[in-house]
Amino acid sequence: MPPALDLRRQRIVVTGGSGFLGGFVVEQLRSRGCENVIVPRSRAYDLRDMRAVERLFDDARPDVVVHLAAVVGGIGANRERPGEFFYDNLMMGVQSMEVARKRGIKKFVAAGTICAYPKFTPVPFREAELWNGYPEETNAPYGIAKKVMLVQAQSYRAQYGFNAIYLLPVNLYGPRDNFDPKSSHVIPALIRKCLEARDKGAEEIEVWGTGAATREFLYVEDAARAIVAATERYDGDEPVNIGSGSEISIRDLVTLLCKLTGFAGSVRWDATKPDGQPRRCLDVSRASELFGFSASTSFEEGLGRTLAWYGKHRAGR
Repeated sequence: MPPALDLRRQRIVVTGGSGFLGGFVVEQLRSRGCENVIVPRSRAYDLRDMRAVERLFDDARPDVVVHLAAVVGGIGANRERPGEFFYDNLMMGVQSMEVARKRGIKKFVAAGTICAYPKFTPVPFREAELWNGYPEETNAPYGIAKKVMLVQAQSYRAQYGFNAIYLLPVNLYGPRDNFDPKSSHVIPALIRKCLEARDKGAEEIEVWGTGAATREFLYVEDAARAIVAATERYDGDEPVNIGSGSEISIRDLVTLLCKLTGFAGSVRWDATKPDGQPRRCLDVSRASELFGFSASTSFEEGLGRTLAWYGKHRAGR
């Protein structure tokens, strides 16, 4: 591995640092002795506006940028707001990296998404497969917008010698996630649905799709640890998967969450709603080889922590 960048000596901007993943990345950095971590807020710096991005760099004077800011959501949100998901994510990423290049910062860390992979990528997903097809339709605008940063990072490295790296986190879950059913991802949405059904004594819950699709999940603290490790140790032009390397079907996930939440009713599958991408599971060997990352939190342990947090923070509790 190359010599590590001493992050304690850097001024680090974490865009999206007040969000779900970003909050854990900021905590990880500060726990390692990084005292100059700047978290811009969208109300002060709208990263869709180039002038606001330039003002952020003028004010923060960063050495390193970890770009995590994103407009995200589950299948429903992606279907309802594809234009917003495309434009906002594209402009935030492209403009942040362009200003970082012009200001000569030491390193730019771009967080992509597993949604960038083609719909029928062979399992396990290897980084070399990224361009071998079109993403799954329901989240293609989001996935493509985030994938543009890979092209930008590689182009800027080739022409300008700009040190930008591109990471591909898998589906994340954990404490402090978004549990709003209108915009949440599958795990928090199902946790909330199961708990509310249990508390009401409902006999069944409805779940979108057939349950046949598979997903890979990574506990958010593990993801934060991976991002910080890559920021310290990885300087290459190849994209790198960040995940746990294992998959579970949505049907098995629902069964597990019913058990963990104590919901004893039945599950009705609405097959008129989309499953999304048929399978998702990453080859995570590159992250292990390049910066020594492997997930350390088991799925049931991570779900237990997530449930415990949500149990304490549910509205009216």
